[in-house]
Amino acid sequence: MSHTADDPLAPALPGTLPAELRAELVAFRRDLHMHPELGNQEFRTTAALKDRLERAGLRPRVLATGTGLVCDIGTVDGTPGSAAGERLALRADIDALPIPDTKTVDYASTVPGRAHACGHDVHTTVVLGAGLVLAELARQGRLPRPVRLLFQPAEEVLPGGAAEAVECGVLDGVGQILAVHCDPRVDAGRIGLRTGPITSACDRLEVTLEGPGGHTARPHLTTDMVTAAARVAVDVPALIARRVDARAGLAVTWGRLESGHACNVIPQRAALSGTVRCLDLHAWRQAPDLVHAAIDEVATLHGAKSQIDYVRGVPPVVNEVDSVQLLHDAMAARRGTVSVEDTEQSLGGEDFSWYLEHVPGAMARLGVRPPGELSSLDLHRGDFDVDEHAITVGVELFTAAALL
Repeated sequence: MSHTADDPLAPALPGTLPAELRAELVAFRRDLHMHPELGNQEFRTTAALKDRLERAGLRPRVLATGTGLVCDIGTVDGTPGSAAGERLALRADIDALPIPDTKTVDYASTVPGRAHACGHDVHTTVVLGAGLVLAELARQGRLPRPVRLLFQPAEEVLPGGAAEAVECGVLDGVGQILAVHCDPRVDAGRIGLRTGPITSACDRLEVTLEGPGGHTARPHLTTDMVTAAARVAVDVPALIARRVDARAGLAVTWGRLESGHACNVIPQRAALSGTVRCLDLHAWRQAPDLVHAAIDEVATLHGAKSQIDYVRGVPPVVNEVDSVQLLHDAMAARRGTVSVEDTEQSLGGEDFSWYLEHVPGAMARLGVRPPGELSSLDLHRGDFDVDEHAITVGVELFTAAALL
């Protein structure tokens, strides 16, 4: 890798990445975009990352789960020329979504029914780019603290690959962890920050109701299963909303309700599926008991037996104040304070929260909307895409954070 006087690898923080590295990172992101892989199946992605990091003279380690990897830059032993102190971890999620890519670009997904529609290809490329820059700094003896690159699988799979990554020891020796998430409502060249909760908790809920069934002419002799299911769908969210502080934002929302096959037959079974989302960490810890009690109460009132499968997902991402300040200062050093804006708490879930149960850290919203665009393509849509200038911005943000 070559360096110039205005290269961000130089001591001064302001600057932009060399054109050669920018082009390489864009090409790397497009290659990932063309070859999306679902959670715990990211073998090609893992191999591509491992190869590039090894060519940079680093020693990445594939996680025990078989996909994803960690890569350390700098040492912590205090020997001359080494960085000292606990590691700063930079985390990226590497999996894609099971939806078709509907874009008409030359780097569209080549895998039917699979797409990087949440920006994980960008997150991955940003951490890779930061790693390449920081590795060169370390070789020059100019890296002030050791860094760990963490490429995590299965973020989209509840309860998230982060929990298993923690069990694999990825946080051993880590004192702080940072991440970014693409935000199509923020212009490329900017980031959004928030101290405290920035995402919500997200759990999955499966409910089965059962009764004897019967004839629609005599609903009084049996359990009117369709009515019971309808009341659970309507009444349970209302009950929950009255049993917790409204500021906790605990909400049950249904995505599926199925029952019956004939117009004159009261069915024996009904099934509902949905999500439980919560803005507050304390309320999220109470949510399973509250939801179970509300469902049982409504089902019993209508004579139905309930079976509940409450699948724990992820807690809210709660950004720690000093880590938010680090991201703010890093972005301000690169692009000025005008490049930082406040962001709202999202109702989306993110398994980055599992890391924050163990070490302090923060997640920034990385702007990916082309400046001047009045509309934006939302996440988890088949036509989602980004302004690739965001890759350069993300790399500069992380490298500056490691240098401050």
